[in-house]
Amino acid sequence: MKEFSADLHIHTVLSPCGSLEMSPRNIVRKALEEKLDIIGITDHNSTRQCRVVCSEALKAGITVYTGVEVTTKEEVHCLAFFETFDILDEFQQYLDRHLPDITNKPDLFGYQVVVDEEENICYEEPRLLITAISQSIDQVEAEVHRLGGIFIPAHINRAKYSLVSQLGFVPPDMKADAFELTKHISTEDFVKQHPYMRGKTILRNSDAHQPEAIGSIFNLFRMENTGFDEFRKVLLGKEGREVVL
Repeated sequence: MKEFSADLHIHTVLSPCGSLEMSPRNIVRKALEEKLDIIGITDHNSTRQCRVVCSEALKAGITVYTGVEVTTKEEVHCLAFFETFDILDEFQQYLDRHLPDITNKPDLFGYQVVVDEEENICYEEPRLLITAISQSIDQVEAEVHRLGGIFIPAHINRAKYSLVSQLGFVPPDMKADAFELTKHISTEDFVKQHPYMRGKTILRNSDAHQPEAIGSIFNLFRMENTGFDEFRKVLLGKEGREVVL
């Protein structure tokens, strides 16, 4: 078994709250500086920048888990990851069907652009991506798992846009593959405050919106390689794979 460093919550220029410095090229450059083996691309309610990040990361020998940060009807943020571009595109169609038709105001919320490898703008998303889609957290979880994806409620300790802030607790029957904390609390301290979370797979990621935040916190995965099947086994704690605290 090997240990791989992974920061699985990174926004790009496509997220309105993301810095315009968060181009695929800059993300990969910073990931290399931080010696990350794996990065997760998780823009708000859109997967459209994932392909270019993958292309840049491939040249650098970094694995990308392609995904998205969904805002559910309850305004809970959840990460979802998918193994192939075809599946990612199918989930994008699901997001497009359920994202409200609210026009983005770049001067107020920020630009929502997709850039190519040369950092040229090739698409601008007209609808505001930080709004909640018209699907509940249970519906999002069901769709992610129907497509064979991985479902992780995001930054559950945050005072806004989290399971705890919106629902008051983590539902015991939540079919999550893992749960994410921010870098501002340790796993041990969170479990002390919420003993019912003992035994759950818990990750900590940077939620980077600026290049300097990438890799400021990361996970160590003990597994055979960086493939998606190994990622799933790590979260399940199967066959000796595990998240190293």
